[in-house]
Amino acid sequence: MLVPLAYLLGTFPSAMLVARASGVDIREVGSGNPGASNVTRVLGWRRGVWVFVLDAAKGALAAGTGLIVAGRPAGYVLGAAAIVGHIFPIWNRFRGGKGVATGGGVFAVLSPIVFPMLVVLWFVIMRVTKKASLASVISIVLLPIGVGIVRQELWEVVATIAMAALVMVRHLGNIRRLLTRREHALT
Repeated sequence: MLVPLAYLLGTFPSAMLVARASGVDIREVGSGNPGASNVTRVLGWRRGVWVFVLDAAKGALAAGTGLIVAGRPAGYVLGAAAIVGHIFPIWNRFRGGKGVATGGGVFAVLSPIVFPMLVVLWFVIMRVTKKASLASVISIVLLPIGVGIVRQELWEVVATIAMAALVMVRHLGNIRRLLTRREHALT
């Protein structure tokens, strides 16, 4: 019963609502991706931060509910359902964001030691390279390693790898553009 609710929570269209409040259809401008990076690129940092916070809150609420109701395994399952909802929202023909912020919210709850370190790393990489996608890809790769070092539970590392792989698949286009030096800068 909670998995479908976590999925539906993940479908909450933060980027679309924040952009629409500014008179913009975020799917029609910039990269067309309904996520915090595109909102930042098109509408500025303040609105981008709002989208990041709202998307992260979806993941944190889902994972936190799972933890409270049935422990760590349920936290992972409901967190994953929220990420899937964000990436594949039923309301938008299964075309959503890339899952970085929502996944960040999940791991802010499930791995509160690793998450802040990766946030700092993300900001450093983004400031140096101006590429949010590069910062995201590196953070996604390092997430399971961090979880393995801190939690040392094999099933948690495997679950983290699965969620990271889902988010990474959504970044394949970004990776191609990074390799060919055609990726858009965030600022």
